[in-house]
Amino acid sequence: MRPLRDLARGAALAFWACAAPGVATADIAYVTCQNGEAVSVLDLSTGAEVARWSLPGKPAGIAVAADGRVYTVAPDAKTVRRHGPDGTVEAEVQLDGGPMGAAHDAARGQLFVSDWYNARLWVLDDMTLEPQAELQAGAAPAGLALSPDGRWLAAAERDADRVSLYDAETLALARTVEVGTRPFGLGFAPDGRLFVGNVGSDDVTVIAPATGEVLATVAVGARPYGVAFAAGRAFVTNQYAGTLSVIALSDLAPLAELPVGEYPEGIAATSDGRIAVANWFDNTLSLIDAETLEWIRDIDTADGPRAFGAFVLQTAD
Repeated sequence: MRPLRDLARGAALAFWACAAPGVATADIAYVTCQNGEAVSVLDLSTGAEVARWSLPGKPAGIAVAADGRVYTVAPDAKTVRRHGPDGTVEAEVQLDGGPMGAAHDAARGQLFVSDWYNARLWVLDDMTLEPQAELQAGAAPAGLALSPDGRWLAAAERDADRVSLYDAETLALARTVEVGTRPFGLGFAPDGRLFVGNVGSDDVTVIAPATGEVLATVAVGARPYGVAFAAGRAFVTNQYAGTLSVIALSDLAPLAELPVGEYPEGIAATSDGRIAVANWFDNTLSLIDAETLEWIRDIDTADGPRAFGAFVLQTAD
């Protein structure tokens, strides 16, 4: 019997094959739009918004699984939802706190959600969304990320000025690491290093998760928010600057600062070497070529795109 995640991925691809003939393997962006209480579903090959899901509760957090499942976090409604590829809500749970960020652990069937108000993380079953455990965290946990090898769960704790690293298998707290001021978004590079955007100190802290060693602190633009990786580079959205900082992964040298839309936030890489950036105040998603650093296009979204988390479904094989 095929694993459930494979069946779900097949269902997602079959849906897109019917909905958009000829582009079934195009990457799809699921952009949570907080002001518009919606998810804009964007075909990144054509630049078209192919669907718009109504979603009450001011959605912000997002985690798109490789098998096509979409998880959204609506802080105002304190609700986490699991959606099918057509937007149907297949499971949901209300959490007594301040759900904010999300990260999916496909190997263990878990969804991690940060609780902004109560210094904890929830561990949910990724199918039913029933709570399985709670992990203690520092003050105001926001961004969450799982390492490429599935070993580490990282949580950016904004009001504690630190990152907590958990063993994703045992859920034990492995270590905490002091970073810059008010860390919010973070991401693991392909080589396993952790990059943390510090919105208060306008820099990125680079960490070796296995030891907790701070490898470097790299200055970026004003109010760095999210981090993504492509073409041997790290890309960081700078909210106040309206720019994208580009850092070489080989030596952590700053390479460029590119203009994007107003108040860029969520960021993700595509399967074909592009970077997608959600511009909260412009109601657009910008696409940038990660190799040439050239702007490709802007795609209109619903009002207030946040896309806080892993929001791109890489459907290409």
